[in-house]
Amino acid sequence: MAAAAYSFHQESRPDPERERLIIEHLPQVRLIARRIHERLPDTIHLEDLLSAGVVGLIQAIDNFDPLQNVRLKTYAEFRIRGAILDSLRDSDWAPRMKRRLARELEAAVEAAERHLGRVPDEADIAAELRISVTEYRHRLTEVAALDIGELEFLRDDSGLPAAYRYVSEPEENSPVVQLERAELERLITASIDQIPAVERLVLSLYFFEELTLREVGDVMGLHFTRVSQIKTQAIARLRNAIGSKWPGVRA
Repeated sequence: MAAAAYSFHQESRPDPERERLIIEHLPQVRLIARRIHERLPDTIHLEDLLSAGVVGLIQAIDNFDPLQNVRLKTYAEFRIRGAILDSLRDSDWAPRMKRRLARELEAAVEAAERHLGRVPDEADIAAELRISVTEYRHRLTEVAALDIGELEFLRDDSGLPAAYRYVSEPEENSPVVQLERAELERLITASIDQIPAVERLVLSLYFFEELTLREVGDVMGLHFTRVSQIKTQAIARLRNAIGSKWPGVRA
């Protein structure tokens, strides 16, 4: 299936090295697609994400410049993930009601923190919404898939969290983009330090160690649904913390 997904590129001249690189990096496409798919509704098919991911992989291989001092694997991950997220945005799969619910949850996190003068726990946030903790957790589960691509980051070769920046290749190394990336990394790092330890652990295991939600649950002794709720809550905190200092993150 995946091999067929890039047959559209038939106009290109046969290139054994290109074909080898595509085949070599197909497992990377499958890994990224599966990690995104596990947070989506059942109506979204994994095969569609794989096809989009292969397109991103081909673009990465065709546009890769080794002189930029970036590994192909790292560059391909940006393009694969970006292609999958673009395909989801184009399909407009998320109901408006869920997007509104996500905004309400983020607003409640911000309001609770402002009223209490400290990092609110889930009981505080539920109280702000005037619902039970059980209902709050249910709402977190409802919007869990909506954080895809909103505030995701990975560890780069320096060990620092690097925010995903979907910009065109000619701009990636411009001084402005590098300055923005450095500042966003600083804000993310500072914001992560302020969230509860259990949320930091979930983010670390999921994003940095690249475990699935089920694997994170096994490590922490929690059901993967609970892990998803904690992750969604953590990202809501980060979006609020960064959004107040970085206009456009919430947008």
